[in-house]
Amino acid sequence: MTYDLSPASPQRIELSGREHLSVSGVEDVDRFDENEIVMNTNEGVLVVTGENLHIGKLSLDGGELATFYDASTQFLNALNQRPEVAMAYTSYAINFPQLSVEVDAAKCKRAGISPSAVLDAVGSYCGGAYISNYNQYGKVYRVMMQASPEYRLDEQALNNMFVRNGTEMAPVSQFVTLKQVLGPETANRFNLYSTITANVNPADGYSSGEVQKVIEEVAAESLPIGYGYEYGGMAREEASSGGAQTVFIYAICIFLIYLILACLYESFLVPFAVIFSVPFGLMGSFLFAKILGLENNIYLQTGVIMLIGLLAKTAILITEYAIERRRKGMGIVESAYSAAQVRLRPILMTVLTMIFGMLPLMFSSGAGANGNSSLGTGVVGGMAVGTVALLFVVPVFYIIFEYLQEKIRKPMEEEADVQVLLEKEKSEAERER
Repeated sequence: MTYDLSPASPQRIELSGREHLSVSGVEDVDRFDENEIVMNTNEGVLVVTGENLHIGKLSLDGGELATFYDASTQFLNALNQRPEVAMAYTSYAINFPQLSVEVDAAKCKRAGISPSAVLDAVGSYCGGAYISNYNQYGKVYRVMMQASPEYRLDEQALNNMFVRNGTEMAPVSQFVTLKQVLGPETANRFNLYSTITANVNPADGYSSGEVQKVIEEVAAESLPIGYGYEYGGMAREEASSGGAQTVFIYAICIFLIYLILACLYESFLVPFAVIFSVPFGLMGSFLFAKILGLENNIYLQTGVIMLIGLLAKTAILITEYAIERRRKGMGIVESAYSAAQVRLRPILMTVLTMIFGMLPLMFSSGAGANGNSSLGTGVVGGMAVGTVALLFVVPVFYIIFEYLQEKIRKPMEEEADVQVLLEKEKSEAERER
């Protein structure tokens, strides 16, 4: 059925019984309730009257409100079916009871009042408004205006709300009409697109990163074409900072460390003896944390970061000493053994100093005990287990990578001193035994 609409006067359609009406070209819905729907179309104003009216689908700005809500509900139901999600929900509703404030512009013009002034007055009385500040006793106080609760309970309260009309005050009830309507509680936008805010809680034993992967999978399966999702708040920061970006940052850091070690050792392969040995030293931190029942929190991670530097220093000391002995004529195996033997005492003194210094944190009590215990446990466990591991792992890695390096380039030789000759003779004698 086609209706000719005139911009000059609204056209009316009355629905009775169980009738269905589809209208295209709707630019805006002025107001709607169970008895009347007023729409602004590209051909004029259309008024639909009847009983128990409701809007099944509403397309504004290229989106369908009801369809959008149904798609979001289907998406959340699919998320709730996954074991990684404890609960996915939204407080958004399209049938939220509301009051529509309609201002009669003609009456406002005859009275010499702007419609915005009337709306500002209603907003100030009902919602409150900032007026000014005043100083008293050296302090600044804010002055707020709002009607008492008993004077803004119903429509009759509009008779007690006034707007200035020149030198007189006129009640806003002369210019305002209230109508009960149904619609969304709030109109949210994200990047100019209509949005529905949803909350997703991870289940016990699952991280937020795993839940984000689940959301991606469910969205690809259940969301219709043209619909998408975006993260907000901390979830958005986590999603943007994780994944490939984190891997890239770590890769850059490791590469810079490799370049520094390559310049120090004047070798492209020997630095791998230091880089590959550090992960072996970190096993002690997580082992001790597991034994004591501690979580992998920010304090434990801080201790691990500090531990990486200490263990890398130990590996650098052993490797540097072995390279010096190799350049002065010792064999690869003899130089690695000599480095581990000579550096054992200073390494143990450094480790024991760190362990005894961290023991009070490890067994701390009172306020902040969990954080202190996590930090101390990570450092003590990592230093104890990591040092023992490095004393055996670093020489092995040095032998492997030094052998490969000499396949490419011979080591720079230096004149051997008396100490090196004595260490060489001692190593040969121990090997003959």
